Amino acid sequence: MLTVGDKLPEFSVVAAKPGFNMPEENGESAFETINNKSFEGKWKIIFFYPKDFTFVCPTEIVEFAKLSEEFADRDAVVLGGSTDNEFVKLAWRREHPDLKSLNQYSFADNGSLVDGLGVRDQVENVALRATFIVDPHNVIQHVSVNNLNVGRNPAEIVRILDGLQTDELCPCNRALGGETL
Repeated sequence: MLTVGDKLPEFSVVAAKPGFNMPEENGESAFETINNKSFEGKWKIIFFYPKDFTFVCPTEIVEFAKLSEEFADRDAVVLGGSTDNEFVKLAWRREHPDLKSLNQYSFADNGSLVDGLGVRDQVENVALRATFIVDPHNVIQHVSVNNLNVGRNPAEIVRILDGLQTDELCPCNRALGGETL
């Protein structure tokens, strides 16, 4: 598994764009190819979940979505995904009331990112619940990984991003915008 200080590997994934529920809306495709050169100059929050149409995963996706303004205020783009394809992502958005018109990218990883980062569960052959905070230079600044059955806390990812962006020493439990050492 790649870790803090490692460079984001080369990858290419197809993502359902924010706000789309159908493959095409108003003559515009819902899909966008994203790679390691996308979102130049921005921080990237890349989070993986095991599968679409499951139970724990939408709770995490919704919590990341609720924090979209917090991430945007920190010049970060949120990319969430699994190894299910892009059409499944849109179908799940249409079927799950909390995911309709989702305000973040939902990527379909063919293996280039999950394997490049080393976060595939070897038994279940799905992505672990891994979260990466990547700086504007594509250097990994934070990694956390949960087992398949335990959801993460997206508010903690905002807190960590906020601390990383201070470029200062941050004490334990530092609140957003709090004092540095």
